[in-house]
Amino acid sequence: MLLNAPSVEYLIEAFRRLPGVGKKTAERYALHLLSAPPELAEDFALAVTTARARVRLCSQCRNLAETDPCPVCDDPRRDHGLLCVVEQPVGAMAIEKGGAYRGVYHVLHGVLSPLENVGPEELCMDKLLRRLDGGAIREVIIATNATAEGEATALYLSRVMTAKGVQVTRIAHGVPMGGGLEYADDATLAHALHGRKPL
Repeated sequence: MLLNAPSVEYLIEAFRRLPGVGKKTAERYALHLLSAPPELAEDFALAVTTARARVRLCSQCRNLAETDPCPVCDDPRRDHGLLCVVEQPVGAMAIEKGGAYRGVYHVLHGVLSPLENVGPEELCMDKLLRRLDGGAIREVIIATNATAEGEATALYLSRVMTAKGVQVTRIAHGVPMGGGLEYADDATLAHALHGRKPL
């Protein structure tokens, strides 16, 4: 049977390594590529290799880009005194899609996690802290996820940056727009109540 072929198993396992892809989805992706015209698989492979060859880390913000510096860091219309720290490039993409933020970013590519031996050195936090030394950055917005590791990272960054005299803020967490209170979990409601503000 085809699924027992080593090359097919290798392809399925390659898809399974992608975030959010389980065994069944990986099998569907693999069988689709194998059943489709050869050009589709060749285009897919070319798209992956081309992107891998062209995309690199921006030397300023560590976001993924085809140019260095990236278009955000290179844009003089952005507020370079406002810095948003995110865990992954997808966080910066999500904020950009909202269209409300006009500052610049710094991508950590992870969070502090002592259990997985991820400390400040592994996240290249020294590069982030060097960006603060010039005095051009007046506020840092910490936009790590509302997980135990994200909160620990936010707390660590807050302590270090406050000692450098930089204003540090944290993105609000709470009930999403259009969402009912009955659907929110306990931790989300606690964050929403803690982060309340006057009307």
